[in-house]
Amino acid sequence: MNNNNKFSVGEFSEKTGVPIPTLHYYDEIGLLRPEKHPSSGHRIYNYQDIIILQKILSLKFLEYSLDEIKNLLNKTSFTVDLNESLSLHFQALEKKKKQIEQSMKSINRVIRLIEEEGSVDSNLILNLIHGMRIQHIQEEWMDRHMLTDIAEELEKKSEEDKISLDKTFIQVSKEVKQLYGKPVEDPKVQRMIKNYVEEFFSFLGEDLMQKLADTNIEGELDIQELENMTPSPFTEDEQKWFDQAIEYYIQQEEME
Repeated sequence: MNNNNKFSVGEFSEKTGVPIPTLHYYDEIGLLRPEKHPSSGHRIYNYQDIIILQKILSLKFLEYSLDEIKNLLNKTSFTVDLNESLSLHFQALEKKKKQIEQSMKSINRVIRLIEEEGSVDSNLILNLIHGMRIQHIQEEWMDRHMLTDIAEELEKKSEEDKISLDKTFIQVSKEVKQLYGKPVEDPKVQRMIKNYVEEFFSFLGEDLMQKLADTNIEGELDIQELENMTPSPFTEDEQKWFDQAIEYYIQQEEME
């Protein structure tokens, strides 16, 4: 077409880089409505449509929804309301940025674990990934219970420390599969628990351990909610056995 600065939908798509199905959809929802050929009904775009499309793409870049963009396009000027809206979008992007950075670190941890361990049970790896995936949910739980300082301290832990704890987790998981069914007081079982507890406490450090000891979380349901978020690689029976082995270990430590 391209007569008198007019474009068919194909030409307009090629000129702007926006796919034809997207242009069709924008027309259907009334976001960008070009002229229609009087006889064929084909869409005819002009330079004014390019300007409107640039506005749409600019607002999409700022993470506005299509409904929000539709309302903003009708405004002849922007006021402080836009600043408030932009601030909310900025906060949302900051949150998304943090989650992306956490995902990148988590991927790197898994890559290193597999490289250094050689072979890791797929269920264990997926369990670790799940734990990394819901980390932000656990942090939100801590924020709700005024434990932000503890969440921040955990976040500051180095990747080396986190990978070391992951390795301990993998080793304990393997040993649980091997030792499950033995009496919890069995020396091999208690040696496993001792190594696990010492590694975990070493990861936390004395300062963080003291903060946790001083924390008062009211309500068993709230604590259960946190426990439900924490993934376990064990079967229900294995988890009960493991918990009993830890209880026995703590009792023996308190008696000494």
